[in-house]
Order: sequence, then structure tokens, then C-alpha cells
Amino acid sequence: MEKVARYGKFVAQDGRGAELAELLLGAANALEGVAGCELYLVNRQADASDTIWVTELWRSQADLDDALKQVAGSPEAAAAMRLVQSAEMIELDLLGGAGLASPGSSAV
Repeated sequence: MEKVARYGKFVAQDGRGAELAELLLGAANALEGVAGCELYLVNRQADASDTIWVTELWRSQADLDDALKQVAGSPEAAAAMRLVQSAEMIELDLLGGAGLASPGSSAV
């Protein structure tokens, strides 16, 4: 099973970055304890307060797909998307690093 890592970049409508961040932080809280979600970090870009980045690490593509099915069409997801001016998802090839679930683990 190969881990899935990705960055999401969300640019909120002017002045709505804090609202979007709160909704995404709510999503992060909802993911606590969800099987396969190893990391879901919400970040605000330091020089652009309406730009919110999400850093994700999933145990597998199947775990990510299951989580996406659960939130698709939810009122929370719809509320967040109403605030988004533009969005981009960047898929990554995880090579390894500090802080992975097991010490010394590597995806390579």
C-alpha cells in the first residue's frame, strides 16, 4: 500500500480567508480518528491571508477516496466551497522524511 500525500491550495474570496480556515479546521477535527488519515494540517499563507493551504497524508488512496465520499455534498463542504475563489490540488510522490508514522519509514 502506497501512502498518498498532497497539498491543497484554496484562495478565498476577498476578506473571507479566516472563515474558510475555520471551516477547514472543522474538517480537520472531524478527521481525528478517521482510518487512514495520518495528517491534515490547515495553514494560512503568511503574506496572503485569504490563501489557505492544506497538507494531507493518507495511508492509501482507498482511505482518501472513502473520506472524500463521506464529505462529498455535505453542508460543511458546500459552505467551504462557497467561500473559495480558486482551488488547486497538488498530488505528491512521498519519498520519506521525519515525522512519518513509523520511525525510519520511507515511501520509496
